Amino acid sequence: MEPVVTVGLDGSPESMAAAHWAADEAARRKDTLHLLHAWPMLAPEPIRAASEVDQNYWAKRLVRQAQTEIQERHPDLRVVGNLAADDAQDALLKAASESDLTVLGSRGLTSAESYFLGSVSMAVVARANRPVALVRLTAREVGSPSAGASVVVALKLHGPCDDLLSFAFKAAAARGVSLRVVHGRSLPIHAHAPGGVDHDVIEEVTQVAQKRLAEVLRPWREKFPGVEPVDAVRLESPAEAVVRAAEGADVLVVGRRKQRPVLAPRLGPVAHAALHHARCPVVVVPHD
Repeated sequence: MEPVVTVGLDGSPESMAAAHWAADEAARRKDTLHLLHAWPMLAPEPIRAASEVDQNYWAKRLVRQAQTEIQERHPDLRVVGNLAADDAQDALLKAASESDLTVLGSRGLTSAESYFLGSVSMAVVARANRPVALVRLTAREVGSPSAGASVVVALKLHGPCDDLLSFAFKAAAARGVSLRVVHGRSLPIHAHAPGGVDHDVIEEVTQVAQKRLAEVLRPWREKFPGVEPVDAVRLESPAEAVVRAAEGADVLVVGRRKQRPVLAPRLGPVAHAALHHARCPVVVVPHD
């Protein structure tokens, strides 16, 4: 199966911003770009007669216009359009299972740094078995890397993280930018002392975390010698640490466990905070 980047189109400016971001990503990867528009009321193709009315005219036009606009910017990129006779959630989840990356547009409700996550977006992000990116209308145009450009990845220090780091290192290498690896850790209770915090405890916690972080990153430094990761341990809420670190980044990469307890939310607190508060495109990578 050929590598594919899929983007969901719904005719909104946000979905077109996502389409352009997805096109840039596909061009970097040398993948095919798949434009997908889901319409449950998709009609069978009409008999070719002059009097026949094509009930799918507007759906086809939406995809065709997006394809034309993208090909003007990326003439060498292979772009295919597709209409799915299904609801958006099911169509996108099916496409996501066959794509290296699925990209969706995200709508900010206000000028504050927040995402509007509808039921379709949330369902795809939370249930897809491959990476999904959410892109805001204000996502940075891609060209030569700007000063300070980077990929940021949120990293836990327990449990598997190969899928997450693989995506992050490849993204940084393809962009030619630095990779910032952020580990947030709330202060332990015994670090709090009367009148402040115990700096000896803080130093000990930080050193232990930094040592573990270096161990996790060592094989990835060898695998991607052209990417020099900058690691940081932040003694604050992991969610706050990640959102703060993503300021000015090109893209933020966070993880999501495929298997979570039955009564637990499908997204953990870090992914949830990233999707709602990060200004840059956010890629959610499912992992075991």
